[in-house]
Amino acid sequence: MTIQTLVTLGVFAPLLGAMIVGFFGRRIGDIPSQAVTTGLLFFSCAVSWIVFSQWTWGGLEAFTVHIAPFIHVGDFQSNWSIRVDAMSAVMLIVVTSVSSLVHLYSWGYMAEDDSRPRFFAYLSLFTFMMLALVTAADFLQMFFGWEGVGLASYLLIGFWYKKPSATAASIKAFVVNRVGDFGFLLGMMTVFWMFGTIEFAKLFPMIAGKVGTGWEFLGHTWSALDLAGLLLFIGAMGKSAQFFLHTWLPDAMEGPTPVSALIHAATMVTAGVFMVCLLSPLYEHAPVASQFIAIIGGVTAIFAATVGMMQNDIKRVIAYSTCSQLGYMFFAAGVGAYQPAMFHLFTHAFFKALLFLGAGSVIHGMHHEQDMRNMGGLAKLLPITYGVMMIGTIAITGIGIPGVWGLSGFYSKDSILESAYAAAATGHSAAGMFAFVIGISAALLTAYYSWRLVFMTFHGKAKWKDDGHHADDHASHAQIETHSEPLDGDDHAHDDHHHGPLKPHESPWVMVVPLLALAVGAVFAGWIFAPHFIGHHEAEFWRGAIFVGGDNHVLHESHNVPTWVKWAPLIVTLLGTAIAFWLYVLREGAAKQMADRKGPLWTFLYNKWFFDELYDAVFVKGAKAIGDLFWKIGDVKIIDGLGPNGAAWASLKSGGWLSRFQSGFVYFYAFVMLIGVAAFLAFAIFTWGA
Repeated sequence: MTIQTLVTLGVFAPLLGAMIVGFFGRRIGDIPSQAVTTGLLFFSCAVSWIVFSQWTWGGLEAFTVHIAPFIHVGDFQSNWSIRVDAMSAVMLIVVTSVSSLVHLYSWGYMAEDDSRPRFFAYLSLFTFMMLALVTAADFLQMFFGWEGVGLASYLLIGFWYKKPSATAASIKAFVVNRVGDFGFLLGMMTVFWMFGTIEFAKLFPMIAGKVGTGWEFLGHTWSALDLAGLLLFIGAMGKSAQFFLHTWLPDAMEGPTPVSALIHAATMVTAGVFMVCLLSPLYEHAPVASQFIAIIGGVTAIFAATVGMMQNDIKRVIAYSTCSQLGYMFFAAGVGAYQPAMFHLFTHAFFKALLFLGAGSVIHGMHHEQDMRNMGGLAKLLPITYGVMMIGTIAITGIGIPGVWGLSGFYSKDSILESAYAAAATGHSAAGMFAFVIGISAALLTAYYSWRLVFMTFHGKAKWKDDGHHADDHASHAQIETHSEPLDGDDHAHDDHHHGPLKPHESPWVMVVPLLALAVGAVFAGWIFAPHFIGHHEAEFWRGAIFVGGDNHVLHESHNVPTWVKWAPLIVTLLGTAIAFWLYVLREGAAKQMADRKGPLWTFLYNKWFFDELYDAVFVKGAKAIGDLFWKIGDVKIIDGLGPNGAAWASLKSGGWLSRFQSGFVYFYAFVMLIGVAAFLAFAIFTWGA
């Protein structure tokens, strides 16, 4: 079997699983449904690792498998194809590795849910759509996958559709992403208008020849390449939850925790970063668009970090952490460091999925509790979960000794910060120093809120009570979570199945094994693959999949930054860790006392910069006001008033007035006829007599 055939089977295997279980899951049963989807996902994962290893060490060259025509309309040609190069090889293992482990984890997490076939069908459908996106050979197939993962995300966020907050969150995610997708469509149209093709292989060599091409609009000439880059990035802002279009991601935590780990931490939200890096030939010639990307990424990194410090729901802390880390990836791409951006995407998938699934293990062990203020002292009761969460936290905070060794996040995040400094030092990007300062500041806050989560959850005094019952007396979290309701701004699940709390317990092995596998990736992925992504084997690994302009020496110069730049991330990380340790371990309760004062800064950050309230006032209520205006004034009073209602009123009034002439008396009719005859004679005499 050729590698081309193997890749094709690997891409379509999740779709086959989704179709089998989606159509026949109720008939074949829960366990067979889980086995079919999970087995096909592990097959896809094995294929992806074969492709990646062959690409990295076996000398595999880029290739494209043409499957069938997609849409042919005049000069607009799109074929369904599978493109394999360094970019797609990286994304294949990210998507399938996390997805297969999430499928396995869900065997335990969703054990008591009565809709498991539907859940596993949705997961597999999402995975296929993501694979279609990352292997697309043109913009239209990418857009198909782009919209497909949006559909699957909508279905999975609102999986418990009887839960109002989940339904509202799924609609919010769908609507906000449609805003970004409108920009993506306009960007795709702009590319076709400029180049006459949307196929990447034909498009990329033509871009350099279009430098300087302008577009006349409103009396001003705009750079066409910058315009296309900005419009396409708007799509990435929605999909990757960047500033202004970020509000859907935290609310998406209403879905089951495996969904959060798969879609909203490791795969779908990275689609925007993948697209920007894939389009490096465009952004290398679009400096304005690149600076905009760097600024938005930097602002997102610091914004999400400040909000994450104030969250009490364990899943929402990690959700805002995802927003912040995506900001890192974007400002890296914006300053021209595409390789570190992709490297951080790669390592982040392992430790962020680990953190989300670890949080799910905590929630499962705490019998549906998500509020960290009601946890504490869990280290001894959930030792494996505690261990893997510690690994994930060390990885995301980037703890490591420069020039020696560190966990995965140390290699990728430090490379991003060093690249931002190098971009400023070499003059390649005007936003480089802004990105570097923001990145260092966000690293401090990341260490604080990440260790705050660990200390509040696993250390300190236990804030739960043991009533002597056993875990077997309690339904699974997946069953209870469908009945959860918000309490004081936090997602606080309520239990109708027992009286009083139960003793926390470790998760079953079917949930623990994926955690251990992800922990291995969180520890070693950076150390093993750094030479290939950003080191001395970088050119051999990417082999043209990422385009770097002749004046872009950012990655090369990032290895030569001053010593203090290399040590600054570790110093601020240790500082943030020390602050969290002091507030939540040494002086436990001090942070609560500060929060109870509810000062203006605390209120501003706790309410997420009031973005939800602002959008509600401007867009939701504004749209309602405009709708009411057109309905009550335009429709009811003007259109209906002058139209059917007005005609009916005129007919009624005129009919009432004319009915007065219908008295029923003969002498009245004779008198009227006499008046008529007299009037006619008078008219005739006046007319003919003249």
